[in-house]
Amino acid sequence: MKFGYRAADEQGRHQEGFIQASSEQAALQVLDRHGLYITQLEEAREEPLYARRITLFDRVSENDVMLFSRQLAIMFKSRVSLVDSLTTIGSQLKRKSFKSVIFQVSQDVEAGTAFSDALTKHPNVFSFFYVNMVKRGETLGKLSEVLQYLADHLEREHQLKSKIRGALVYPIFVVVVAFAVVTLASIMVLPNLTQILEESGSELPLLTRVVIAFSNFYRQWWWAIVVAVVAAVVGILRLAKTTEGRKVVHRVLLRIPIIGNFLRMMYVSRFGENLSTLITGGVPIVEAMGITGRIVGNEAYEHIIQQAKDSVSQGSKVADVFERYPKEFPPTFTQMIKVGEKTGALDETLAEIVTFYRGEMNRSVDAFIALIEPLLIVVLGVVVGGVMASLMLPLYQSITTGFQ
Repeated sequence: MKFGYRAADEQGRHQEGFIQASSEQAALQVLDRHGLYITQLEEAREEPLYARRITLFDRVSENDVMLFSRQLAIMFKSRVSLVDSLTTIGSQLKRKSFKSVIFQVSQDVEAGTAFSDALTKHPNVFSFFYVNMVKRGETLGKLSEVLQYLADHLEREHQLKSKIRGALVYPIFVVVVAFAVVTLASIMVLPNLTQILEESGSELPLLTRVVIAFSNFYRQWWWAIVVAVVAAVVGILRLAKTTEGRKVVHRVLLRIPIIGNFLRMMYVSRFGENLSTLITGGVPIVEAMGITGRIVGNEAYEHIIQQAKDSVSQGSKVADVFERYPKEFPPTFTQMIKVGEKTGALDETLAEIVTFYRGEMNRSVDAFIALIEPLLIVVLGVVVGGVMASLMLPLYQSITTGFQ
């Protein structure tokens, strides 16, 4: 059953939310254990669609999970009990959806459920890799160290994604500006000038005729262009949600120049880092490869890693499979894997590879930013300059003819 509550904590701060419990009495006991003084508790009824809270901006981000992991690692290392740590962290969270998840995890742990099993109930917040690492930390008695690693891992992932998003801001801005310039010119400027030029009776240059034709087409069919673009984006997004469609999209992304090379480095680095961490944590290599394949983030790589996992389970080497896919796994990477398998230090070798590829990814992003900015400035200049030239050429011809 779901109950809505209003309460105050020991500092007198008011809060409200929802809690899952078998009965009203059980809900009261759970909230009381979290140090809350209940002022109102009632069973939550299904709200109509128009009255439901919009959760688009209330989703739990990787950054939220990273901060939670770091705080939990510190408190757990300070010998604060797991339930008390979860309760303290949960009470300080501002994001209601995440607070509800942490309170639910705390309730399950206090009821005797293992921490990793409690996290499994929230796959949208805690990934498969996260849960398995926590489970391994519980088994080895190194939960604090594992949580600290997970915080560092999520922070690296967040920094990389933020850097990529930052690199895309400028290109998107330039494309929007170019689109706005073309739109304004087609709607407000070109129609009047086109009428003047056509009434002059002189033969228009080819560039001017092309721009006028495009302007006429754009004014008449702009809605069709918008519909086509939106339909294409929606279609690709829906296609990417299907199993076969996701495979196609992931393979196409790997073939895009520059972007494909960067994605391959990112997937190889992610595979190496996660596999190294799992092996160091005592996870058998076959199981570790199964986990890594599920979280690498690309169907093509997942298929290859699954092949490697099956081969290893039959007594073969990891490098033997990777050698058949030199585009996805560079020969240098495969060779170092082979050396690591021969020396019995695969985890250390993978850690060295990850350090190398992480540096390569940062350099690739910097190079992409340095290349795309002048390139887009040139493109924008060509678009605007082309429109201006198409208007100025007939005027120049008219003036020249007049002087003759």
